[in-house]
Amino acid sequence: MKKKKDAAQKFLHPLQLTAVVFFAVSGGPYGLEPILNYAGGFNALLLILITPVVWCVPTILMVLELNAMMPKNGGYYQWVKNALGLRWGFFEGWWSWIYAFVDSAIYPVLFIEYLSFFFPAVNPYKYELCLAFIWFGAALNLLGIVPVGQSSIALGFAVLAPFFVLYALALLPTHIHAIPAIQPPSRTLDFAALGMGIYTVMWNFLGWDNVTPYVEEVERPVRSYCISILAAFLVIVAVYLLAVLSAMKTGMDFAVLETEGFPSLGTLVSGWWLGAALSLGGMASAMGLFLSILLSISRVPKAMADDGIFPAIISHVNPKFNTPHVSIIICALVVSGMVLWGFADLLIIDVTLYSFALILEFISLIVLRIREPLAPRPFRIRLGLKGVIAMTSLPVLCILVALAALLVTSSAHADAAWFALCAVLTGPIAWWVVERWRRNRA
Repeated sequence: MKKKKDAAQKFLHPLQLTAVVFFAVSGGPYGLEPILNYAGGFNALLLILITPVVWCVPTILMVLELNAMMPKNGGYYQWVKNALGLRWGFFEGWWSWIYAFVDSAIYPVLFIEYLSFFFPAVNPYKYELCLAFIWFGAALNLLGIVPVGQSSIALGFAVLAPFFVLYALALLPTHIHAIPAIQPPSRTLDFAALGMGIYTVMWNFLGWDNVTPYVEEVERPVRSYCISILAAFLVIVAVYLLAVLSAMKTGMDFAVLETEGFPSLGTLVSGWWLGAALSLGGMASAMGLFLSILLSISRVPKAMADDGIFPAIISHVNPKFNTPHVSIIICALVVSGMVLWGFADLLIIDVTLYSFALILEFISLIVLRIREPLAPRPFRIRLGLKGVIAMTSLPVLCILVALAALLVTSSAHADAAWFALCAVLTGPIAWWVVERWRRNRA
């Protein structure tokens, strides 16, 4: 009996997985603040309502089908490798690895920004504190998947509880009259602003496939993923809508909200104590997001090393905690050198790299439907081939519109978009290096 109990404790349960999914995708409304300044209140609501339909739902359905069809650690890398071959599998893993480094670099910086609410003098020590944050997260990941799952539940409560208080106070008719309204100026949504608005919402809704690289470490994975992803999706959409409505209801200056974040909205609504609670929530969000993305991305290089396209040392697993400790340490080292970039540029590079990897996953879904139509699929999208093609075209269209909006305008962030496209080209270059290394080793 004890052995069975110990074995069960090595797997994520649905509640733990829901918390991990929440942080893999969202971590709360933190990071959503710029959307109001880019698009205005009404347009922001439209983007939050429309984007999940064209961006999230196709991705979620694709993830559930392919993850159930191939429940192997490595997740999306395994799907693309099996559908398109080892070369394209490498591109998928490589782009996802770079995207994860960029994504992970955002969260230590956000943690320090929210910490500065309590200690304004921390800025001179920003880099050292970021390093401490990164290596604390790496240490927790080294202890195994269950500690990360358990931590995610506690961090999720710390994120959501202050927002529920904010929503109640900001949206209560009896309370709102006590708030000095500062109506933000109305603005026209030009093409460049639309691009940044879409990028912001896409970033706040991406990462559904990031929960698949550790599928073999999840209890009853097909059922657990269906329950957890649906629950997380509903929570995320709800908290985003309520956050935007709260900012609109109070008349908060959207430019101030973008620069000072949700703690400034909490301070406006109910004073320092609510601003402090939201700052603590922001710190919990940053930690939960970092733990989740490191958990996900550390399994991908391990799977690639198992296939012989990365050095074998990366596939080493700690016998006590069953964690790919070498991969985790490499990821933490790389992120340690990337924490000084600007948030908006990191966001653009992040979404662009992720989008290219996501397109390969959609292509893999279509190829496997054609090549292996009768293969067992414990979860299957209830669409024929033409329906699947139409469904996957929606997020691709979303990507193209957002990218075009930055590249064809004089947006201040166009350079980041071009840099992201150049980063995509590192995939073929890295594959050429890997091929030479494999031939020399043979």
